[in-house]
Amino acid sequence: MRERFAWLGRFALGALIIGLLVFLIYQIPAVRNQLEWRLDAAAGIVRGWIYPGDTLPTPSTPMALPTQSATRTPTPTASAEVEATPFPTPTPLPSSVRLPTPNYEKQDWNNCGPAALALGLRFYGWTGDQFDISSLIKPDRGDKNVSVSELVYYVRTQAGWLGVVDRVGGDLELLKNFLANGFAVIVEKSFELDPDQGGGGWTGHYLLLTGYDDAEQAFVSQDTYHGPDRWISYQELDDGWRAFNRVFIVIHPLDRAGEVEALLGADADEDTNRQRALEAARLEIEADAENAFAWANMGANLLYFERYSEAAEAYDTALTLGLPWRYTRHQFGPYIAYFNVGRFEDVITLTETTLHRAPKAEEALLWHGWASFQLGDVQTAIDDFRAALRVKPSYNDALYGLEFLGVGP
Repeated sequence: MRERFAWLGRFALGALIIGLLVFLIYQIPAVRNQLEWRLDAAAGIVRGWIYPGDTLPTPSTPMALPTQSATRTPTPTASAEVEATPFPTPTPLPSSVRLPTPNYEKQDWNNCGPAALALGLRFYGWTGDQFDISSLIKPDRGDKNVSVSELVYYVRTQAGWLGVVDRVGGDLELLKNFLANGFAVIVEKSFELDPDQGGGGWTGHYLLLTGYDDAEQAFVSQDTYHGPDRWISYQELDDGWRAFNRVFIVIHPLDRAGEVEALLGADADEDTNRQRALEAARLEIEADAENAFAWANMGANLLYFERYSEAAEAYDTALTLGLPWRYTRHQFGPYIAYFNVGRFEDVITLTETTLHRAPKAEEALLWHGWASFQLGDVQTAIDDFRAALRVKPSYNDALYGLEFLGVGP
């Protein structure tokens, strides 16, 4: 018996020493850099087994799908109707354009946003890399999303010699117009992950567009995942772009701001831009009332105008039709709409669905915290806000949440 206990003691000591060695080796930056994303991908697959499902849960009281979408949206304003062709140019667009290819940089794990922005900034003499950007707006490599607003924030605060605009509701002609006038454009579109990448499936991805060719019916993209100078067809781009309300970012020298505004036309005004995007979503719904992304875009544009009840109804329909589970990892409109109409349990359900499979989604942590607070669970709110700050220490919304509750980080 004594020998048996001695053997167990030696085994436990050996296991402890091996575990300690593995831990110490993992702290070596080169080793950690190579293993961290693989471990995360494996964890994503396991989380998918534990919490299966390709789509988000339907709301607790989903709306019936309406037969007339026109009852959902207002009659377009005059400014949205008059500008039928809002992007005039003195001469017809050339049939093809190729801008210089910036010095290519392959994205790090979960880093397509900072990497695409780095390529865009290099057009104008910027000498940094994706890690200069991510260290500010996405310091935790496990954070799987960077929003458009975070990318714009970086340009405005760290590249003050440049201007930047972002709008929604773009179209292919507008993209070509910018390219023909020498401006590269960043877009966000949907993307299918391989099965070994966190379980695979639908997600979002940023591209930098640097050219087009009408003969090929395709854009030239700088794709930080697949490689430089890759062709993407007009149809493929638009199909994936729809899922993100056709958002786009244009970086420009400050002395060319007037040119950018002229190219935007009526969309230079943000309210008009959103009204036009709302009308575009309505028309897409008229054409296909079962297009979940069109309904989600309607919700996002109604949300801009703080029309929360209508936005919530649009999101109800989108979720009932089926949105990919990663949708709320990238876009947070359903959280905001449901919160503002008092549907806190629906916020909890959606945020927990996101957090089960993406536990470092700081926006989901934030809205889970606020919904928990409204339901009377103050401690969970505090824990959520603090967890969001561990992912992104500069997250002002989470800092405000703690300040509101009278506690510190």
